[in-house]
Amino acid sequence: MLQQTGIKEVKVSIGKLIRTLRERERLTQEQLAEQLALSRLTIQNLEAGKNPTIDTLLKVLQYFELLEGFGSYIASETANNSQQSLY
Repeated sequence: MLQQTGIKEVKVSIGKLIRTLRERERLTQEQLAEQLALSRLTIQNLEAGKNPTIDTLLKVLQYFELLEGFGSYIASETANNSQQSLY
């Protein structure tokens, strides 16, 4: 049986991804925060999976050059499912 992924699990996974990307670039939380004009606490919370704003998440994705791919994914899903209702 497949286990369903919930919002909490996705936020934690995003946090782990951001931490991995940051560490791969050999950046501290403080350094990444400075690059993005954010606080270190904001980066710390993001990495911990604690309710990031969409703007924070998009800034980080853009910094790590993942925003275009994410935007393309959204566009393709929207185009493929334009006839389906979410309700």
